Amino acid sequence: MRMTWLGHSGFRIELGDQVLLVDPWLSGNPSFPGDRRPEAIAGASAILISHGHSDHASDAPAVARELGIPILCKAELSSWWSEHERLKTIGFNNGGTVALGTVNVTMVAASHSSSILGESGPIYVGAEAGFMIERGGRTIYFSGDTDVMADMAIFEELHHPEIGLICAGGHFTMDMNRAAFAARRFFNFKTVIPCHYKTFPLLEQSTTALRDGLPGVNVIEPKVLEPITL
Repeated sequence: MRMTWLGHSGFRIELGDQVLLVDPWLSGNPSFPGDRRPEAIAGASAILISHGHSDHASDAPAVARELGIPILCKAELSSWWSEHERLKTIGFNNGGTVALGTVNVTMVAASHSSSILGESGPIYVGAEAGFMIERGGRTIYFSGDTDVMADMAIFEELHHPEIGLICAGGHFTMDMNRAAFAARRFFNFKTVIPCHYKTFPLLEQSTTALRDGLPGVNVIEPKVLEPITL
């Protein structure tokens, strides 16, 4: 499998017969070089969106329309995009699994919030989520935006994820210390890749606390558009 960080919480995941874009915020993302957008989305087969906030979901309609690919997301957000944007969407919910070729995507709970901005303020578009992305017995956990949750113990027991793509920037999500606690307390990751950090001064800039809190775990500090093969 090959994973490429797109800055902030976005990833390009090449797994089996799928190329998945997960929360691909490209336009206006200070971490992402806009002139490399074609490279980031080339050959994508589906988009996974964890929740409606603009730093996760705002590019999904344009990319989906350009490539003619579906967006997988919460049922309410799926209905909104289907009705208002005329997009091909696959709406599902926590515990549901969607098969994409040889890859299975299971939606799991997160602890955050979810809305899109309407003319009169925020519009509720279903709850926030994370994803378990599995192929051939290997599973990636994409946490989405979340805090530590006791539910994570169940995620480990059911899915046994090998790789954690974990939000760790603080303020809006877990910080590095809390992310390390979650990974150490609830999971048996071989590899952890932090995200949702560095993008703005408000967020954490260093992975030191995460590394120090996870001895024996391969903590990879990703670089934007540099593929990681595992």
